[in-house]
Amino acid sequence: MTGQNGRVVVFAPSPQLTVTVEDLNGEPDIHVHPGGQGVWQARMITSLGTGVVLCGTVGGETGHVLKHLISDPLIEPQLLDVDARNGAYVHDRRDGSRDELVDMPAGELSRHDLDDLYELTLTHALDTGIALLSGPGNDRVLPHSLYRRLTEDLSANGCRVLADLAGGRLAQVLEGGPSFVKVSHEELIEDGRADSGDLPDLVAAIKEIAKRGPGTVVVSRAAEPALALVEDELFTLHVPDLSPVDTRGGGDSMTAGVAACLAKDEPMTDALRIGAAAGALNITRRGLGTGGGEAIRTLADRVELRPLSESWS
Repeated sequence: MTGQNGRVVVFAPSPQLTVTVEDLNGEPDIHVHPGGQGVWQARMITSLGTGVVLCGTVGGETGHVLKHLISDPLIEPQLLDVDARNGAYVHDRRDGSRDELVDMPAGELSRHDLDDLYELTLTHALDTGIALLSGPGNDRVLPHSLYRRLTEDLSANGCRVLADLAGGRLAQVLEGGPSFVKVSHEELIEDGRADSGDLPDLVAAIKEIAKRGPGTVVVSRAAEPALALVEDELFTLHVPDLSPVDTRGGGDSMTAGVAACLAKDEPMTDALRIGAAAGALNITRRGLGTGGGEAIRTLADRVELRPLSESWS
């Protein structure tokens, strides 16, 4: 099933409050934003003109601030008030690099909060027909098994489930039968799914993941072209060369770009081009999950999907 109303549900169980210190003419310049994987993905999806229903939780002082910061005409916040606090971090970028000063982890959600979050996400995802599952900043927020429950129940009822996860979360998603999975080659190696970053090992890992249900599997490879398996056909994704400013978050933007296109019933190959362009543009900017829709679509025209047999090296 494709998107029913042109919107994407983004499962963002516990958004983060982000504080970044930049340099402005020799003086500190402080920026406060909502963040976390799901929020950054939602931001990129809306940049491409697709609406988002953001399902998550807010609690504590950080959650109170986040409720006011998560504001966008194309984002419908569906945020449960809970006792567990949201996480936050403070990063210093005044010397051009990203130095972590403080990282406050989010609190653990209660059993009742987990039930309510599951119900909230299920309800809205069945309405939109497409859901993107993101992760919290640490493992204690919620059990990995919730990802299996959501994936299994949504997929069984005709909803397309996309995931950009790793480790135990990815394992649980695969148990549920998702439509689309994106993972980095480093995560494949760390999880023991690939012996190395060599192409034959990565291809073997992709095919093994595909046996668990997803019709499309994408593996990002840092500076190398990403790999994509689309209905048993392997491709490499070649993007224009751009000068990176901050490589963090490029993969999340890629997945978000794919979700934005699928919600509008665009073909998977076109969605992959948009996703690759979104990821490429994101790393030229300091803001995670940012990039203009017009620029992304212009770059997408220059993204090449090459059958792997033609690009094997």
